[in-house]
Amino acid sequence: MKWITYFLCLNFILIAAPAEDRIKPAMVKIYCISNSPDYYNPWSMKGPRSSTGSGVIIDGNRILTNAHVISNRTYIQVRRFGQAQRIEARVLAVSHHADLALLGVDTPGFFEGVKGVALGELPETQEDVLVYGFPMGGDTLSTTKGVVSRVEHIRYAHSSLRLLAGQIDNAINPGNSGGPVISSGKIAGVVMQTLGNSDNIGYMVPVKVLKHFLRDLEDGHYDGFPSLGIKLQDMENPDLRRKYKVNEGMTGVLITQVLKDSPADGLLQPGDVMTHLENYDIANDATIEFRPDERTSLSFAPQQYQLGETIKATVLRKGRELEVDIALSRISDADLIVANEQYDLAPAYFIYGGLVFCPLSKNLLKEWGSSWFNNAPKHLVAEIINNTARKDKDEIIVLLKVLASSMNQGYHTLSMLIVEEANGTTLRGLKHLSEICENPDGGEFLELKTHTGRVLVLDRKKAEETEEKLLQIYRIKKDRGGF
Repeated sequence: MKWITYFLCLNFILIAAPAEDRIKPAMVKIYCISNSPDYYNPWSMKGPRSSTGSGVIIDGNRILTNAHVISNRTYIQVRRFGQAQRIEARVLAVSHHADLALLGVDTPGFFEGVKGVALGELPETQEDVLVYGFPMGGDTLSTTKGVVSRVEHIRYAHSSLRLLAGQIDNAINPGNSGGPVISSGKIAGVVMQTLGNSDNIGYMVPVKVLKHFLRDLEDGHYDGFPSLGIKLQDMENPDLRRKYKVNEGMTGVLITQVLKDSPADGLLQPGDVMTHLENYDIANDATIEFRPDERTSLSFAPQQYQLGETIKATVLRKGRELEVDIALSRISDADLIVANEQYDLAPAYFIYGGLVFCPLSKNLLKEWGSSWFNNAPKHLVAEIINNTARKDKDEIIVLLKVLASSMNQGYHTLSMLIVEEANGTTLRGLKHLSEICENPDGGEFLELKTHTGRVLVLDRKKAEETEEKLLQIYRIKKDRGGF
């Protein structure tokens, strides 16, 4: 009997040990030097800062990590588990939407003796998972155990895009970002963020989103997650359903807006009730059952597809059922008038007569800190409440500040005003503004009108004559950038 017990224990060790042995050698600590743009002084950078994160080697000698670990990078090094030397790495691909990135290493021998960890499946709720990483508090590999608490759509902190995510209760700290979440010896997700002011509520990028990212890259180019280009309203109110001829036993959501030039433009209409996307029944609360007894946003359906693929939608139009095939040709960012977080890009700005203009963006709003929603100017924050692409403009132009000089006397204290018009023309964007300012036939004055109705007038000849000197005074190399 003792022999049988010993044999069973030994058998367990022989089965369990290989998974642990595969994962640890594939773990990588990431060291990043980054330099972020200063959106309040868009011709400048904030200066280098160092940070660390975690990563794991997968197939193809690629290191998987978070995008936020290496965003705005200037220099990246990696160090394999159990080794002392840091090796320079480079970015192979990045999805800021999904907070995922792939790194490569050119140094010979770096990947020698290690096998990439395979991708698994999305764990069930209450399933045990392990988190591997290099969090603060030490320099060696840390492993914590927990369970998957729930799976649903949340807003990713790095991109503000709503994607599927897994909530886990493993202990997670700064430095864990980019580390794998392991289930049954395979990657079930990638640690990405925690919920502030909470106990052990963390989130992972689930393997379904990870697989979408990797499949997207198969053609050598990252595209992103598709959007139908429609705005929806839930139909939990019974009178609303009756008005739109939704019969008893049927459910769906009301289409309130179809964005211009979107995949749905010309196929769907405001007033249509969408009842199905492919084989998913859409509930009145705008959710679908993505696996038995688990629901999430209906966005799950199109987000399983790649750009260029087609999805079938079923709608009720005046009580008549229609099926339409929608070619997914638009990424989610294209639906916005105010850009979400951007990385690895220089900010756009334009200076004329000492007036500094830029597009309104989430990056600019975040200059007010983590509580930007409460602290940033209310008229700017209001623009992202209904953050939808518009027919008459490509972006919202902000008078960021004024570089004081004699020619812009009276405007020195102005800042953060939305500029609506230039010389009587509604502005489409920053490039449009620059064209109006520099039009040789534009007349003697440049007249700007702000969202408050205030009028600003500049003498165009004076602006042009003093431009170079003004830039020298403020030590600005160029009068524009980023567009």
